[in-house]
Amino acid sequence: MWKHFGFSIIFTIICLALSAYWGYTHGPEAGVKTMLTALTVTAILAVMEVSLSFDNAVVNASVLRGWDHFWKMLFLTVGIVIAVFGMRLIFPVVIVAVTADMGAMEVVNLALNDPKSYSAKLMAHHAEIAAFGGAFLLLVFLNFFLDEEKDTHWFRFLERRLAHLASVPAMSVFVALIALLVMAANIAEETRLAVVMAGIWGIVVYIGVQVLSHLLGGEPEIDENGNAIAHDSNGAPTGVVKAGFGGFLYLEVLDASFSFDGVIGAFAITSDVVIIMLGLAIGAMFVRSMTIYLVDKGTLDAYIYLEHGAHYAIGALAFIMIASGTGLHIPEVITGLIGVAFIVWAVIASIQYRKQQEKLNS
Repeated sequence: MWKHFGFSIIFTIICLALSAYWGYTHGPEAGVKTMLTALTVTAILAVMEVSLSFDNAVVNASVLRGWDHFWKMLFLTVGIVIAVFGMRLIFPVVIVAVTADMGAMEVVNLALNDPKSYSAKLMAHHAEIAAFGGAFLLLVFLNFFLDEEKDTHWFRFLERRLAHLASVPAMSVFVALIALLVMAANIAEETRLAVVMAGIWGIVVYIGVQVLSHLLGGEPEIDENGNAIAHDSNGAPTGVVKAGFGGFLYLEVLDASFSFDGVIGAFAITSDVVIIMLGLAIGAMFVRSMTIYLVDKGTLDAYIYLEHGAHYAIGALAFIMIASGTGLHIPEVITGLIGVAFIVWAVIASIQYRKQQEKLNS
């Protein structure tokens, strides 16, 4: 257990120490009280991030299990830097800088010295963020189930029909565009174009990453576990590294889509961007550790419906993000509980399936 979560625990201690220092030294009433408040809020944000992103860890594991040690470590090192500083600190700053026509350093100063104004500027563009993330996650959900070769079904009545629809060209993109049009029809006209463009970019980025992964990995073979195997001109397997690069980009964009919801939800709890970054960083690190743990322990093979549950949770999150972009407020606790509920349900169903198989084989 320490092998997989040891660094995350050390990282958590460091972040909590930084949070305590920040709370003790900043604010008009800085002191022990503000320090304890900062620690409490940081812990709450960390738990929220883990609950919102546990399904992300399962999907990450399904992609990562075909990779070698190098790509797994790159995912844990470079990936976590991008996840923590890129998506949870720099990207919100970039959004505010571009949309408010401000300089990056001006936005940073605003975030540190007037976090409420910074939060207001970021939240003003929640619809565009929700459209991008919702469209991307919806395609992740749809393309898992719209697969003619998929023969493992949890909810058979629904999933068999979805698999049958996979024969329709671009079915997942069709559904995503319909969802985007419905969203656009329920928002103010002055923001409609920006929201639609953001959603289209979510679709373009998803397909673009798939294209890049395909070009880098060639036409891979599929082994008995469903993992891609590409070969060089001499027939030696090389696709792990090539496909790993495309897969690495895919996982980072997937994490970005999940982080949008976490960042927006965090501002409902506190407007202190330093506390937000520290709390979400702890959660992001534990999600990374859980991903590696699931891969190393073969959890996806042991629990046959776990990946299904994670994708249902992703589908629910996608629709929640799209709905929230129209102004419908859905509490973050509900968003997190839906994901956890699907994961727990999938684990229970997998255990029941395994017991049934053992009885049939005995």
